[in-house]
This record gives sequence, C-alpha cells and structure tokens, in this order.
Amino acid sequence: MSRQPEVLWAQRSEKVYLTISLPDAKDVSLKCDADGVFNFSAIGVNGDSFSVTLQLYGNVIPERCKTNIGSRIILCSIQKEQRGWWPRILKSEEKPAPYLKVDWNKWCDEDDEEYSDSDDGGVAYTGDDDESSDDGGMLYLPDLEKARGN
Repeated sequence: MSRQPEVLWAQRSEKVYLTISLPDAKDVSLKCDADGVFNFSAIGVNGDSFSVTLQLYGNVIPERCKTNIGSRIILCSIQKEQRGWWPRILKSEEKPAPYLKVDWNKWCDEDDEEYSDSDDGGVAYTGDDDESSDDGGMLYLPDLEKARGN
C-alpha cells in the first residue's frame, strides 16, 4: 500500500508551487496533465512506496512545468493555463487531505504579488540539490574555547 508524503503549496497569478517532503527519494516519477491532474510517485529511504494524485483547480501547461529533485524535497513549479488566482488548490470543494498544506514560506497574497522578489517565488530549479552549500545545513558557530585562548 502506498503512503502520501507531505505536500506544501503556494500560488502566484501564473504559477502553482508544490513542495513534496520526501528525504532521499528514489525512482521519482512526476507527471502533470493539461487538465490539471498532477501525479507523483517515489520510493522512500526505507523502501516504502509514496504517491500523490491531485486534481488541481484549473488547467495547466505541462511543457512549462519545472521540477527540482533535491536530497530532502522535490520542488515543482506548475504553469497555469490562464493567468489568475485560484480560490483553492484542488478542484474539489471538500476539505483537502491532511498531507496537503499551505506553504507559508512561499505564500504571496494577490495584492502583494507585484512586490515579490522573484518570478519563481524564490525557488531555484537548477542544480541537483536543495542545499546551497556543503555545510549540511548547519549554522556556523565559532569555537568559543579557541576564541578565549584556552
């Protein structure tokens, strides 16, 4: 039986951003259909199967969808067919599944979109890792013993 990874979403007038949290994913498969069906499947670190199918609110342009598979997350930028803000992520008006959540780090209100720093919501889709340095995501802290002269 397949499990669902956590999926975070945000939007702009022209794009939808999906962030799938699945560390060390293998055999990643993503498909975005013009009618707004988004399919994801992968194998997790312990060999568990993960999959998600979302019927997005509106139609999209599959050839303009971009993906970046990192070591911890999979980032997807999905181009909307028509410019405009969707009232929700899914076509269905039912409450979304608990694994589908708003990505407040990428969220932009309709009024604030013109002030956004980047067309891609601050997400880079080049490279093969979600880390920008080789420090393993650790904050640099100086050695206080050396600083005191001990």
